[in-house]
Amino acid sequence: MSTRKLKFSTPSGSPFYATLRSRVDQYFKQQQRSPHANGQMWGKTMFFLAGFIGIYLLIILGPFSPLVLLSLAAALGMFSAFVGFNICHDAIHGAFSGSRKVNRFLSFIFNLIGANPYVWSITHNVIHHTYTNIPGHDEDIEIAPGLIRVAKEDDINPIQRYQHWYAFPLYSLASLSWVFRKDYVKFFRKSVSAHTGSHPRMEYFNLFFYKALYYFLFLALPVMVMDVSWWQVMIGFLVLHFAEGLTMGLVFQLAHVVEGTSFPSPNAQGKMDEVWAEHQMHTTANFATQNRLMGFFLGGLNRQIEHHLFPKVCHIHYRDIAVIVRQAAAEFNLPYIENKSFLAALRSHYLILKKFGMEASDNSRIAAKAAERAASAC
Repeated sequence: MSTRKLKFSTPSGSPFYATLRSRVDQYFKQQQRSPHANGQMWGKTMFFLAGFIGIYLLIILGPFSPLVLLSLAAALGMFSAFVGFNICHDAIHGAFSGSRKVNRFLSFIFNLIGANPYVWSITHNVIHHTYTNIPGHDEDIEIAPGLIRVAKEDDINPIQRYQHWYAFPLYSLASLSWVFRKDYVKFFRKSVSAHTGSHPRMEYFNLFFYKALYYFLFLALPVMVMDVSWWQVMIGFLVLHFAEGLTMGLVFQLAHVVEGTSFPSPNAQGKMDEVWAEHQMHTTANFATQNRLMGFFLGGLNRQIEHHLFPKVCHIHYRDIAVIVRQAAAEFNLPYIENKSFLAALRSHYLILKKFGMEASDNSRIAAKAAERAASAC
C-alpha cells in the first residue's frame, strides 16, 4: 500500500462538478428540503434498529430450537449489515443530520456491529472516496491480497485462475476479519495509504472498550444466559458473520469492481489525468436502481455514483438527485455506469474476477516458461 499522496487535475479545466453541484443545491432550495434525513429516513432508522435489537433479544431470551436460533443468527448478521448501510454509513459521513451530535451518536452504533467508526472514517471517507479504484491507494479493492486480483497491478498468484469460484465464500469472512483483525491492524499502522498522523488518545480507549463490549454481548453473554453449549454459541456467531460478511462483500464489490469501471494509475509524478469528480464517474457504478425494496435495504449503496459525488447528502435523496446527475453526465460526455439489476451486477463482477484470474494464470505460465528457458541457457 503506497503512502505517496496523489494529486488530481485542477477542476478549472472541467466545469462538470461545479455545474452539477450548483444544480443539486438549487434543487434542494426549490423543493425547500434539507439534504439530511427526513421523516422517511427516521422511519427507516427505527425499523432497522428495532429489527437488530429485536432479533438479538429473541436469540438471547427466546426458547427456540437450535435450527431456529441459527436462522435468527443469519438474520441478525444481515440486519447488522443493514444497520451499517442505512444508519452508520450516513452518520459517519456527516450526511444523516445537520447536527454533529446526532451524527456522532448514530456513528457509535457502528461499534455494536463490531466495527470501529473512527477507523472507518479514515479508510472509507478519506481514502476510498478520494482514491477510488486506484491500485495501491484504495484499500477497498484490496479484497484479499494475493488471493483476489481485480487490477493489473495486483500481485499474481496461479491460484487466482479459480478466483471467480472461491471469491464469494471469501467475502463471507469479511466481517469476521473486521471484528478481530482489520480495525486493529489499520489503527496501529504508521500510515494508511496517504493518510498519516497519530490518533487522538480517546480513540485508543474507544477501540478497546467497544471491541470488548461487542465480544461480551455477542460471545460471553450468550454463553452465560442461553441454555446452549459454548460451541453452539460459536457456531451461531460464525453463521451471523458469514451472513453479514457476504451481504457486505457483495454490495461493496458491485459498486466498483464490475465491467465498465476503470482502475487508473497516476503518472510518474503522482498526478491523475482527470479531475476528482470525473474520476468518480469512471470508477463507480450503480445497480438495481429501480428496485425500491433493494434501495430500502441497501441504504442507497446501490446508487454509488450519487453517493460518491455527494457523500454529505443523506441517501434518502439519491433517487431524486440521480436525474440531475445523469443529465449532467450526458451533457459533459461522461459515463454513467449502471447495471439494471442485482443479478446483472453480480454477473458483471463474476466476469471481472474471471478475466483478471485468467490473466494471472496466463502470466504465471509465461513467467514459468521464461524461467525454464533461462535455467536451460545456464
